[in-house]
Amino acid sequence: MTHLVSLIGAPTDIGAGAKGARMGPEALRVADFAAALESHGLQVEDRGNLIGPSNPWLPPDEGYRHLHEVAAWNQLVHDAVLAELRIGRMPILMGGDHCLGLGSISAVARHCREAGKKLRVLWLDAHADFNTNELTPSGNIHGMPVACLCGYGPKELIEIGGQVPAVNPKWIRQIGIRSVDAGEKRFVHQVGLEVFDMRYIDEMGMRHTMELALATLDDNTHLHVSFDVDFLDADIAPGVGTTVPGGPTYREAQLCMEMIADTGRLGSLDVMEINPALDVRNRTALIAVDMIESLFGKSTLMRR
Repeated sequence: MTHLVSLIGAPTDIGAGAKGARMGPEALRVADFAAALESHGLQVEDRGNLIGPSNPWLPPDEGYRHLHEVAAWNQLVHDAVLAELRIGRMPILMGGDHCLGLGSISAVARHCREAGKKLRVLWLDAHADFNTNELTPSGNIHGMPVACLCGYGPKELIEIGGQVPAVNPKWIRQIGIRSVDAGEKRFVHQVGLEVFDMRYIDEMGMRHTMELALATLDDNTHLHVSFDVDFLDADIAPGVGTTVPGGPTYREAQLCMEMIADTGRLGSLDVMEINPALDVRNRTALIAVDMIESLFGKSTLMRR
């Protein structure tokens, strides 16, 4: 794992159903994100914010809201993330809504193809984000990035990383899922996505879940974590547009992050969907920073 980290702000809520995630990058900066990472021995460069189209707040067109603008933002994200990976730095994307996971992960997948590495994606989220324009109830593209990465979506989105599909569904592990639309649920099963939902975590525990999600990682695996802050229980992280009760507790989420850190394989990270407009005193950005510190080795217990 490299100690050179680049922060990339993507201030947009172009794919979301609520306004406010565009303020997420600033909320993380206010929560002293860079300083927290530096306290763990990382060298951090804040690359500032990407500048893309504003949110026109229009109704869906053929099942997609803001397709043109979403494609533009994802292309910007793809190019910025890929540039950092190519110079040996770890990109941390500060979102923005989770539609941007498409640009970020398609860049990581492209880098892995170039470098001859295997890819494992951990999608930490309350939602599977596996909708299509036919399945979506809302047309919000933040509910579609995983499907687009797997090649199910409009040409403008699925081709961003230069290969369709950008990733094989077998490389993805979804953790914390507890809200899936009916049609989406059938589609997830059909494609064979590996989903550790909250019932699984309740029954088997977070440790067993993470052991399976991280199984078969080796020295040649690039681990990408896409962290939608609504993964956390809404009691501890209220500042998200789509809260779903019954998420991982503080301790479960810490264990999840610590076990990822233990692999030493983390190569890139998305921190998505922080919405300060819905938050209380920046609590959600602060808890996100706390969790990410654990991803970089802050142990909440004394361990030798």
